[in-house]
Amino acid sequence: MTHTDLHTSDPAIGAHIVVGGITTNYLDAGDGGGTPVVLLHGSGPGVSGYANWRLTIPTLSATRRVLAPDLVGFGYTERPDGHHYVMDTWVGQVEDFVDAMGLDSYSLVGNSFGGALALRIATKHRDRVQRLVLMGSVGVPFEITAGLEEVWGYEPSVEGMRRVLDYFTYNRALIDDDLAAARYRASIQPGFHESYAAMFPAPRQRCLDAMVTDDDAIRAIACPTLIVHGREDEVIPAATSHRLFELIPDARLHMLGRCGHWSQIEHSAEFNQLVAGFLAAGDR
Repeated sequence: MTHTDLHTSDPAIGAHIVVGGITTNYLDAGDGGGTPVVLLHGSGPGVSGYANWRLTIPTLSATRRVLAPDLVGFGYTERPDGHHYVMDTWVGQVEDFVDAMGLDSYSLVGNSFGGALALRIATKHRDRVQRLVLMGSVGVPFEITAGLEEVWGYEPSVEGMRRVLDYFTYNRALIDDDLAAARYRASIQPGFHESYAAMFPAPRQRCLDAMVTDDDAIRAIACPTLIVHGREDEVIPAATSHRLFELIPDARLHMLGRCGHWSQIEHSAEFNQLVAGFLAAGDR
């Protein structure tokens, strides 16, 4: 295991650590006394831990250590030649990462695709995951939406990125040409689109089905769980969170009206307050 701190002006680039043979970029903030929390990003083109969680990290890091890794194939984490992008390798990367960080117990916050990973890890490590937050999460069966087809089928162009981003929010005014251009530039760095295109090839329903966790395993999750979903989400239907709420014994469900898939950005203040309060309840 090697660890490198990088000095750079790009806030998406934090420290690097080699886990499971993969050089993983991650953000590390805060050192308070609360249970550490690991934030797992979604699967949009041009995404990174920073892009997903830049508005969340300052609030959560006031009371605890916050870690936000770039999952393999995304952001500034290494993209090994011929890497097999499947659930087991992403889950294994997170497992190796929390071990390398020395976390005996931790909480997880998962967004969309990251929610599917968090859910799977919570079923495997019930003795270590203290609290679980699922936001617009994948992990139970549903028919792929037009929005998710657009996201996973993205081909690089500013216009294509604008179409993808328009699916993420209820308030389209939050998506401007500058944001679309910035995310487009992030999506076309060397090797970025090649890995992205390899992750979710058509027919994409099978990629989605591979992220499903067995109902009985979900029912066995013992930790307190907060489920958050935007009512107007066009990427992951709100019915998925209702199903997770039915399955997870110690769950609470928070639906946000006038909200799309990006609740942590579109309703950042409320989302941060919800999650910070939920995590703090576990520290008492």
